[in-house]
Amino acid sequence: MDFTHLIVGGGAAGCVLAARLSEDPALRVCLIEAGPSRGGALVSCPAGLAVTVPSRLYNWAFQTEPQAGLNGRRGYQPRGKVLGGSSAINAMVYIRGHPQDYDDWAALGNPGWGWDDVLPVFRATENNERLADAFHGRGGPLNVADLRTDNAFTPHFIQAAQQAGWSHNPDFNGARQEGVGNYQVMQRGGERCSVARAYLEPVLGRANLHLISEAQVLGVLLEGRRAVGVSYRQGGRTHALRTQGEVLLCAGALQTPQLLLLSGIGPAAELQRHGIPVAHALPGVGRNLQDHVDYVLAYRSPSPGLVGISPRCLVPAVQAFRRYRQERRGLLTSNYAEAGGFIHSTPSPRAEPDRPDLQLHLVISLLEDHARKRTLGMGFSCHVCLLRPRSRGSVTLHSTDPLAPPRIDPRFLEDPQDMSTLVRGFRVTRTLLEMPALDPWRGAPMHHGALQTDAQIEDSIRQRADTIYHPVGTCRMGPAADPDAVVDAQLRVHGIAGLRVVDASIMPTLVGGNTTAPVVMIAEKAARYLLRK
Repeated sequence: MDFTHLIVGGGAAGCVLAARLSEDPALRVCLIEAGPSRGGALVSCPAGLAVTVPSRLYNWAFQTEPQAGLNGRRGYQPRGKVLGGSSAINAMVYIRGHPQDYDDWAALGNPGWGWDDVLPVFRATENNERLADAFHGRGGPLNVADLRTDNAFTPHFIQAAQQAGWSHNPDFNGARQEGVGNYQVMQRGGERCSVARAYLEPVLGRANLHLISEAQVLGVLLEGRRAVGVSYRQGGRTHALRTQGEVLLCAGALQTPQLLLLSGIGPAAELQRHGIPVAHALPGVGRNLQDHVDYVLAYRSPSPGLVGISPRCLVPAVQAFRRYRQERRGLLTSNYAEAGGFIHSTPSPRAEPDRPDLQLHLVISLLEDHARKRTLGMGFSCHVCLLRPRSRGSVTLHSTDPLAPPRIDPRFLEDPQDMSTLVRGFRVTRTLLEMPALDPWRGAPMHHGALQTDAQIEDSIRQRADTIYHPVGTCRMGPAADPDAVVDAQLRVHGIAGLRVVDASIMPTLVGGNTTAPVVMIAEKAARYLLRK
C-alpha cells in the first residue's frame, strides 16, 4: 500500500495521530509500534501497573548512565512497550501543567502554544465525567474520571495537608493548581483508558489505517534533505516503507532522538564519533533532556485502605478481586497514587505565588525503588517531585545498533539549586505527613526518621531519589534562530522536508505536572497542522 503518512511509535501521540489523520479517507496512514497491539488484563486493570512498571512486561525498562548527583547510581526509566505506550502502564493521573508553562513556550518563539491556544485543545480531547466548565470538556475521546476505590485512607492525607496550611483543591486542572486533593484519572468504567483505548481501538477497522505491531523502526530513510520512509525489523527480517507524504516520529523523548541520530540527523561530533555519515547537522538533537526528579517518604501503617505484603491483606485481596469482577470498583481500580497536590517549597511572599514548584503523589503502599524492591508489611508513601528542574541532560547513542537502548543521561541534581529546592521539599512534605490527622495511622518512618540537618537530607536524596517518569525536551521546539531547536512551531524538523516530531521530546521546558495529557494535546495540535484545520 502507498501510505501518505508513516507514524513511528504507537504511544500516546502516535495513537492520536493515527486516529485523527485516518478520519480523512483521502489519507493512507500506517502506524508502526515496537510492542504488541494489546496488553490484556495487566493493562486494562488499573492495579496492573504494580506488575508492569517494575518489570519488562510491556516495558522497555531503560536505565540511565551512572548519575553523579545520585552517588553514581543508575536511574530507572520505565517506558511503555505496547500499543498506547506509557499511557498503558502509568498511574493514569490526568494533569495538564500550569498555564504559565505554556505561555513560557510561546515566549520562547513558538506561536500557537500559549495557554489560550492550548486550552481549547485540552477541552476537545477530554470527556470529564464530573467537570464541565470553561476548563473542561465533555464528549472528547479521553475519558477522565474520579477514582472508584472508595479508599478510607486518602481523606486523612487531605485533612493533614489542610492542617499544614494547604487548601483542598478538587480540580488541579481548573482555575488554580495549588492545593491538595484526590487525582482524577484516565479511566472508563473502572478500567484504564489508555490513549490506545480512547483514540485508536474504536477506529482500527478503517480501510485507510494500517497497524504494524511488534516491529521496531531502525531509522528514517532520506533522499537528500527529505524523509521518504523508514526501515523496520519484524520477526527477524528487515523491511522498508516509503511515503510521498510525511514521516511522523512519535517514539518519545528517549527514542525519537535515538532514531534521528541513527538516521544521520543530529550533532555532527556525536554522529562522527560513531561513524555515522552526517546527513544533516542539527546540534539540538538529544540535548535539553529534562525530567522530574523525585524523593519518596514512607511510613508503616495499619490503616484500612492500604495495601502491602502481609497475611492481613489476603482476605481483602480476595474481596477486592470479586468486587472488581462484579462492579469494576474497589482496590483493583486503584492507580496507587490516589491523592496528592501542588505546593510550594518556600513560604510567602514568593517570586511566583501562583506557580507551585513541588508535586506530591500519595501512594497507598510502601514503595521502594519503583516497586522493584518488595517490602514486607503495610504502609503509605509520599512522593515529592521537583517540578521545574534547572539541570539539563542528554540522550545519545551507545552504539550504531538500532536495537540497543539509547544512552540516557539526565544529569539529575547537577544544578545546585535543584538540590536546595528538593531539600526544602523534603521538609515541607514531612511536616505535612506529621500533622495530627495522620497520628492514628502513621507508624515508623522507613528511612528518613533520623534525618535532621540539610546535609543528612541531601545525602538521603542522593541515595534514594530518582525519576517519576516524565522525560521531555530532547527535540526542542523553537525558531530556526535557536541553535538548540530541532523542530519549528508546527513540529517540522528544521532542515529536513517531510519529517516531523510529535511527542514529549518537543517540549522546550518541562510542564509542572504529569505528561500524558500534554502529549495528547501536542498530537491533537499536530493533527490539525497536518489536516490544515
